[in-house]
Amino acid sequence: MKWKKFKIKTTTEAEDIIISTLYDIGLEGAQIEDKVPLTALEKEQMFVDIMPEGAEDDGIAYLSFFVEEAEDGRLLLPGTDETEKIYTEEKIVLKRVEEELEGLRQFMDIGEGRVTVDETEDIDWINNWKQYFHQFYIDDLLVIPSWEEVKPEDAGRKILHIDPGTAFGTGMHETTQLCIRQIKKYLTEETVLLDVGTGSGILGILSLMYGGKKVVGTDLDPCAVPAVEENLEANHIPAEKFDLIIGNIITEKDVQDRVGYGCYDIVVANILADVLVPLTPVILDQLKPGGIYITSGIIDDKENCVREAVEKAGMEILEVTYQGEWVSVTARKKDDPA
Repeated sequence: MKWKKFKIKTTTEAEDIIISTLYDIGLEGAQIEDKVPLTALEKEQMFVDIMPEGAEDDGIAYLSFFVEEAEDGRLLLPGTDETEKIYTEEKIVLKRVEEELEGLRQFMDIGEGRVTVDETEDIDWINNWKQYFHQFYIDDLLVIPSWEEVKPEDAGRKILHIDPGTAFGTGMHETTQLCIRQIKKYLTEETVLLDVGTGSGILGILSLMYGGKKVVGTDLDPCAVPAVEENLEANHIPAEKFDLIIGNIITEKDVQDRVGYGCYDIVVANILADVLVPLTPVILDQLKPGGIYITSGIIDDKENCVREAVEKAGMEILEVTYQGEWVSVTARKKDDPA
C-alpha cells in the first residue's frame, strides 16, 4: 500500500498538543524527530544497543503523520467504527491540518508550523527494518537472523540464531560484543547467570549455548517475553533453562525477591552508565561470594563513575575492556570473610 506523509515543522514544546489535536481529526500516531535529551526513564528502558548522546537540543521538532492512500488517490482515515474507513482528498486533509495549526497558534508558540506532503513507497512497516540486519561474526561466533541461510563454510561454527524484532538490539553493537567476550571468559558448566535488561535474550541464550547451566533475565518491556521465547526455540534451547521476570530490579522489592539472593555466578548488565550506578549496590545481593559482575553500555567519558560505583559497593575490579568509544567494567564480589 502507499502512504501520504504530512510533515510539520514545529517546536519541541508544541509536540504533544499538536499530536493530540490532529488525533481528533483522524491522524493517529506520529513520528517525532527532535534533539530533546532522553529522560531518566527513557535511559533506564534502553538496555541494549544504545547510542551516544545526540546533538544539543535546538527546540525544533518535526512531526510526521502517515495516512493510507487508496488506489484512486483518496486518503483513508479511520471512522467512528473501528472497521470503518473515511475516504477523503489530500487537499481536504491538508486544509484541515493547517486550520488546526492556525487555531493552536492563537494561544501558543508552534514555531514555523509549515506542512509538507510527500508520498512514500510501498512499505511493510513491521518488516522493513530487516534490510539493515544481516549475519555477522563475533570472533568464533556467527550471529544470523532467520531470513538468511548459513553459508557452507560456516557450518562448523557456533551459530546464534537471533531475531531481535523491532524493539531490541541485534548484538551488532560494541556494548553487546564486549559483554559476550567477557561472558565466554568467565563461564563454566555450573554457571547460573542473571541478565539485567534481557531484551531479545542474546546474552543469556549465548551463555547457555556455551555450556552455562541456567539463566534468569529481567526486563522492563513485556515485549521481551515473546522475543526470548522465539529465540530460545530458534536455538533449540529448552525454555526451562531461561526464566524471564518483567519489572525493575533496582526499585521493585518483589522483583529482587523473585530473582533471588546470593545465587548467581555471573551478573551481566548491558545498560547505560546512569542506570548501572544505582543498579550496582542492589545487584551485589544477587551475586554469590566471588561472583562476577560484567557491565557494559558505558560511553568512555562515563567510565570513572561506573568504576567508582563498583568500588563503593565493595567489589574488586578485575579488568576494563574497550571497543570503539564503549567500555566494559568486569568486577568480582569479594568472598565472605571466614
